[in-house]
Amino acid sequence: MHPTAFLPATPLPTARSHPTAPAKCPRMVAARPSQTPSDTPAAAPTTAPSPHHPRPYFGHIVTAMVTPFKRDSTEIDYNTAEQLASHLVSHGSDALLIAGTTGESPTLTWSEQYELFTVIRNAVGNRTTLIAGAGSNSTAESIEATHRASKLGFDATLQVVPYYNKPPQEGLYRHFASIASAEPDLPVMLYNIPSRTGTNMLPETTARLAHIDNIIAIKQATADMDALQAVRAMTPSDFYIYSGDDSLTLPFLTLGASGVVSVASHFIGPQLQQMVKSYTNGDVADATAIHMRYAKLFSDLFCMTNPIPTKTALRLQGWNVGGVRLPLVDASPDVEQRLATLLRELNLL
Repeated sequence: MHPTAFLPATPLPTARSHPTAPAKCPRMVAARPSQTPSDTPAAAPTTAPSPHHPRPYFGHIVTAMVTPFKRDSTEIDYNTAEQLASHLVSHGSDALLIAGTTGESPTLTWSEQYELFTVIRNAVGNRTTLIAGAGSNSTAESIEATHRASKLGFDATLQVVPYYNKPPQEGLYRHFASIASAEPDLPVMLYNIPSRTGTNMLPETTARLAHIDNIIAIKQATADMDALQAVRAMTPSDFYIYSGDDSLTLPFLTLGASGVVSVASHFIGPQLQQMVKSYTNGDVADATAIHMRYAKLFSDLFCMTNPIPTKTALRLQGWNVGGVRLPLVDASPDVEQRLATLLRELNLL
């Protein structure tokens, strides 16, 4: 179902000799302009930058958007996808990640992903930064998907650590470096999620990759704070680190992360923005209070495999996002009731 492609005989990109060396793809504080013209003006940043905390390329809150399906889950509901994307942009999301783990990428065909990329790009215009889930455990397929994302006007790609085939660290480096070299002007966010991939990318490998011009960020989906500290210590200051878990956003911020690739932002985007703003402004007490208020939401959205609870909660709010595709299954009545009770307690229903 996935397209076949062959690796180009191009050399791997050369690491910068110094963290502040000029980059082909500048590590800028404002998002790269959209390649797609739009009459809709760009939205103002939802969290204002400050001299001590410059606004990162992807902002602070990146929503890993669900992929809505029609009733039997055999087709994507592109109309609902458009509506949900526009809603998220207007409710606290600095950037949207399309066809990531939360978007059920393992059960989407490449043709579905490309159509979804097109629909979302047209729906939001240049109002937000768009990240395409273009990763695979095949380097060739990842490169092909990256080319397509670039042609469709996406602002960056998310590249997951290859799963199942368990490459060594040198293989990880060459995999990501080859993808970066294939589209040198398209930013890359790495994605380390060892609980799903079976392979953990070590901080030393991340640090090597961070000196490639267009590899500018990582989604670190692990609770290993020692590893996070090492990544921050080994990488340039303009290499952005994002928590891959809402429950770890605040702890990550204390070690120099920029924000979160979030699931909870489907429901509380503005509140998450306020949490980051409070922290960066030095009001740790307020940031902690916001975190504690929504701690149960962070955990309950993962009471079953993501995105089962998230889609269930969205349906409870009236969003026609449909179910999930096999081998995932819909939430049990008990889980649905648990989520409904929580949403009511948080005034989200």
